Amino acid sequence: MILAFITFSIGLGLAADDFRRVLRRPGTVLLGASLQLIALPALTWFLARSFAPMPSIALGMIVLAACPGGSLSNLMTLTARGDTALSITLTALSSVTGVLLTPLSVLFWASQIPETAALLSAIELDRGSFIAQTLLILAVPLALGMLTGWRKPRLAARLHKPFHRLSLVALGVFVIGAVAGNASHLDTLITSVVPLVALQNTLGYLLGYAGAWIARLPAPARRAFTFEIGFQNSGLGLVLVLTHFAGLGGTVLVAAGWGLWPLLSGVALTYVWSRWPPREPLPSPLSTSP
Repeated sequence: MILAFITFSIGLGLAADDFRRVLRRPGTVLLGASLQLIALPALTWFLARSFAPMPSIALGMIVLAACPGGSLSNLMTLTARGDTALSITLTALSSVTGVLLTPLSVLFWASQIPETAALLSAIELDRGSFIAQTLLILAVPLALGMLTGWRKPRLAARLHKPFHRLSLVALGVFVIGAVAGNASHLDTLITSVVPLVALQNTLGYLLGYAGAWIARLPAPARRAFTFEIGFQNSGLGLVLVLTHFAGLGGTVLVAAGWGLWPLLSGVALTYVWSRWPPREPLPSPLSTSP
């Protein structure tokens, strides 16, 4: 119910212009989507193979990497003087495509690590049910939110901010509850999970910034990419974990860690960039319009 409420509030904030910008800046948006949907899960697979954590922790890292970007990235980008319109477009695109791609990505990348593949077999995960339930809890409330915005734009505008704030509070309570429910494993969270979450989050930031820099995107777009690739929808990840992998404490701890650590790192990075105006934009071969 919490995730449905969060997803509905995201749908309320999606407008036609968010998707029209895809047509105006196809190269830039395609690059961001590729980094988020393909490169980040692949990077997470590499981390899991390199550090070989417990299979449940590796699975939790994969689940979070496969989730779409979180709406907090838009606020971070705005505060950091980044390209907020681009950030909103990337969030909108990942939210819509993530309805199907998130469960498929989880299953694909988890199957590429022998230990996590064996874990999925051991818990007898029903892959069809996993995909169907994820589609249900994402697609329906997102579609209802977008439909409300299309048919009742004034109502959607009035509801969006309070609903978004309530969803953040609900997510915070959800994360705290998940941590409290696994309090006996807090030593594992501190010693084994937080370092990996911090590394994964940092590399996500670097992946976004480096990808935009190599493509010669202007500084505001590089900042948008940084937050968009570095921030994942930890609420979605936590719900998926509790729904389908509830008996695996490592996955819960990773999701809970993602609900806390990126907030700290994001606020710190936002603070620095908010006091450091971006330099003159560079011309970009990927952008068809400013």
